[in-house]
Amino acid sequence: MLAFQPSVSKETIDSFPKAEFRGNLHLIDNNELLAQAVDELSGYRAIGFDTETRPSFRKGEQHDVALLQLSTENDCYLFRMNKIGLPSSLVGILENKSILKVGLSVLDDIRALRKRVKFNAESFIELQRLCPAYGIKDASLQKIYAIIYQEKISKSQRLTNWEAQDLTVSQQEYAALDAWASLRIFNKLMELPAPSPIQFALI
Repeated sequence: MLAFQPSVSKETIDSFPKAEFRGNLHLIDNNELLAQAVDELSGYRAIGFDTETRPSFRKGEQHDVALLQLSTENDCYLFRMNKIGLPSSLVGILENKSILKVGLSVLDDIRALRKRVKFNAESFIELQRLCPAYGIKDASLQKIYAIIYQEKISKSQRLTNWEAQDLTVSQQEYAALDAWASLRIFNKLMELPAPSPIQFALI
C-alpha cells in the first residue's frame, strides 16, 4: 500500500496555509561563525541541503553559488559563499560519508558548488529518487511538501539578489525553508515502512 497520493494540483496547493521555517537562523559570513556551525553540524546523521545563486538576466551571464544552506530540524545555517567561499572545513561536511545531505536536484547543486572548489560528494540523498517509492509522482519540492504536510512553500524570493551586502529576513527565511523542508520530508518518510532500500536514493 502506497503511503501518499501521487500528485497535487496547483489549485489545491494554493488553498493550503503558507509553510514557514520554524527554527533558528544562523547567517555565516566569517571564520569564527563558520567554525561554530561546522562543529554543530558534524554531530548530525542527516541534514537538509540546498543552495542559492544570484539570478542571471543577460544571455551568457553566470554566477557562482552565493549561499549554501544546511539545516537540522531546529537550526538552519546559511553560509555566504560570496563572502567566505567554500572553505575546507565545510567541504569536510560535504565529503563526510556519515552525514546524509538531503535535497532535491542535488546533482545540479553539487556541480555548481564544484565550480568554486572541487570535492567528492558523499552521502547525498535525492528526494526525486526516494519519493516515488512512497507513491509520490510529483517531482518539485513545493508539490512533495504539499502532499506530505498540506502546506504551501512560497517561491516569491527565488529571483532576488543572493549576493547583496545584507540579506533580508525574508531572503533568509526563504533560503532556510527549502533545506529544512527537504529534511522534514526525509524524516517523515523514514518513519514509514521502507518500500525500498534508502541506498537507491543516494547520489
